[in-house]
Amino acid sequence: MSAGAGAGVLRISDLGADGLAAVLDLAASPAPAVLAGAGVALVFERPSARTRNACELAVVQLGGHPVSIRDEEVGMDRRETVEDVARTLACYHALIAARVARHSTLERMVSALAGRAAPVPVVNLLSDVEHPTQAVADLLTVREELGGIAGRTIAYVGDANNVCRSLADACALTGAALRVAAPVGYGLDEADVARNVQLAEQAGLGGRLSSTTRPEEAVEGADVVYTDVWVSMGDEVEAEKRRRDLAGFTVDEALLDQAAPGAILLHCLPAHRGEEVSAGALEGPRSRVWRQAENRLHAARALFAYLLGARPGSGDVTA
Repeated sequence: MSAGAGAGVLRISDLGADGLAAVLDLAASPAPAVLAGAGVALVFERPSARTRNACELAVVQLGGHPVSIRDEEVGMDRRETVEDVARTLACYHALIAARVARHSTLERMVSALAGRAAPVPVVNLLSDVEHPTQAVADLLTVREELGGIAGRTIAYVGDANNVCRSLADACALTGAALRVAAPVGYGLDEADVARNVQLAEQAGLGGRLSSTTRPEEAVEGADVVYTDVWVSMGDEVEAEKRRRDLAGFTVDEALLDQAAPGAILLHCLPAHRGEEVSAGALEGPRSRVWRQAENRLHAARALFAYLLGARPGSGDVTA
C-alpha cells in the first residue's frame, strides 16, 4: 500500500521525483511558519535519539508544538487499537509522525484517517520496511558535500535493510546510481528491485541500481560509501548469526581508499565500531556522519513543511 503524499509519506516513493526535489530545496531554505498555533504528534514505539531530537526541533522551527508519545503511553493494539490512537491524535494535531515496529501500523493509521474533511498526514519516522526521513537527510548531505546528486555513485555496504531500501528509491528518484554490496540473503529482494527500476524509469533521471556480494566492487570509484548497523532493532535474536554472515563487509580505511578521490563516508547511526565500520573510517577525514546527523533536523522540517503546503520559493518563511 502506498499512502501517496496527500495522505503523508510512508515510503520515500510517495513523494515522487518532483516532491523529493521540493523537499530537498525546502531543507536548504528558512523555515516556513506552517505550524503556527498547531501541534504535531510524534509517536515512538521504538527507542529514538536523533529522530526525536530532530523532529521536536523541526516542529518548533515551523512554529508548532511537538508532543512526543512513548509506546507505553498509548499501547497500540494493547490499550487501544491503532485506528483509535490515530483518530484521537488527529483531533488535536496537524500531523502525525510515528516510529513503529511494523509498517502495517502506519498503513492502518492512514486508512483510519481517510476521508477526513481536514487531512492529517502520517509520516514514517522508521518502520521495518523503510526510513524515508533518513533518505532525505542522506541526499541532502550528498548535495551539500558534492554539489549535486544526479550522476553520483553511492555504494551501500552491508545489510540491505530499511535504510538501504529508502536510499535506493531516493537515488532512483534523483538520478544517482546505487551499488549495493551484501552477502547472499541480505540484499534487496526481487520486489524491491522491480519497484526501484520502475521508479527510475518514471523519473527519467538516469538513476540505476546494481548489486554485488563483493564490497570492493561496489566501492570502486564511488563518490559516497554508506553503511549501517548489522543488527537493527528487532534483529537482536539473530545477532551472532548476522555478525558471522556479515564478516568481511566492514567499511574501513582500506576499503575507502578504493572509492573516488574526495569520496565521503555516510552512516545513519548508531555506529558499532569494529563491526560495520572501523573507528578510523568513522572518525577520519572522509566521514560526514555528523553533518548527516545534523541534516536529520533539516530533512524532518522540510518534509513536514511540504506535507502542510509549503513549496520552495513561496516566500512564506520566517528567519
